[in-house]
Amino acid sequence: MAKAKLSDEVKTYIVQALACFDSPSVVAAAVKKEFGVDVSHDPNKKAASGLAPKWKALFGETRKTFLEDTATIAISHRAVRLRALQRMAEKAEIQSNMVLAASLLKQAAEEVGNAYTNRRELTGKDGKDLPVPVSPVTIFQFPDNDKS
Repeated sequence: MAKAKLSDEVKTYIVQALACFDSPSVVAAAVKKEFGVDVSHDPNKKAASGLAPKWKALFGETRKTFLEDTATIAISHRAVRLRALQRMAEKAEIQSNMVLAASLLKQAAEEVGNAYTNRRELTGKDGKDLPVPVSPVTIFQFPDNDKS
């Protein structure tokens, strides 16, 4: 049975999805849903063998843009994550799943408190210096060697 030719639109979609690190099985399912086309993936074949230069170039450009521009990924923004947590917490509460609701509230609090960032405050409250820890002073008594 001969394979159906894929349109350039479908090929572009596939190349860009793979460049954005979507797995071949995820891409195949998305192509089926989006375009109604079945594409198979043979894990024994080398992925880029015989690929036209224009598709290799598109892959390269898309991968570079994807890696450099995380700002276009919605979940990378705190406000988006908080809104999603809000929706989930409300749904959990409606379903009387208080354990999940409490967990989501805790996660939201950690999100707001920068628990999920690399930033750590190296100053005291309101930008003041950190307090210097004071350790107890031990007073040593040396034996009196001067017993003449």
